[in-house]
Amino acid sequence: MLNLEKIDNWITVPKANPKANLRLFCFPYAGGSSRIFRRWLEKFGNNVELCLIELPGRGSRIKLAPLNRLEPIVEALAQQIQPYLDKPFAFFGHSMGGLTSFELTRSLYKKYGISPVHLFISAYRPPQIPDSKPQIHTLPESDFIAQLRHYNGTPNEVLENQELMELFLPILRADFAVLETYAYHHAPPLECPISVFGGLQDNKVSIEELEAWREQTNNNFSLKMLPGDHFFINDSYSLVTEQISEILDFG
Repeated sequence: MLNLEKIDNWITVPKANPKANLRLFCFPYAGGSSRIFRRWLEKFGNNVELCLIELPGRGSRIKLAPLNRLEPIVEALAQQIQPYLDKPFAFFGHSMGGLTSFELTRSLYKKYGISPVHLFISAYRPPQIPDSKPQIHTLPESDFIAQLRHYNGTPNEVLENQELMELFLPILRADFAVLETYAYHHAPPLECPISVFGGLQDNKVSIEELEAWREQTNNNFSLKMLPGDHFFINDSYSLVTEQISEILDFG
């Protein structure tokens, strides 16, 4: 039996559920921690065990320096996640978490020939479409903070609190560096199904871009648009978890 207490805390399990039929790994957005998924615990029954990804520099790993490139993140996760893959599993990633979960899926299949039963991508354009927006991770502090306001993901009370921003700025810069230095390398489409979620009021990712995720799988594909902007996951999390349960047939 998997001894969760012995596993490195890249992955946290808020509520162990050894009788679960499936493990759902959740990957946070840029600047986010595993905390954003804690509310999901009440949304799944005994069929699902939530496993939350905690990147360096946040949550229980706050004292560690954040990583600013995707490759070492994926490499570390591919190693740390292996003890959890003794039963079926699925990935859910929002924004940066979507990119991370996609590349981890490719890495696991390439190295070990294993895949999630389902890949859920939320609020992120497909990797084959280059990012046309100017890079912001190297901007001066005032300009960087101004750009963060446009994303609407960091509360104003945090943006206007100097002490909090001293804590969060290195994390946010590192995460945006991860996204803005990412280089897509063509590979065959995935064998697992992909379901994509988007926000109806999201001005960062278009429906047409989300639809293009279809090219990344040889299996089933679906796209669900939900109320909200780029961070609809915070307000519409009940709808997201309902959709996941329905797709995984755990409703």
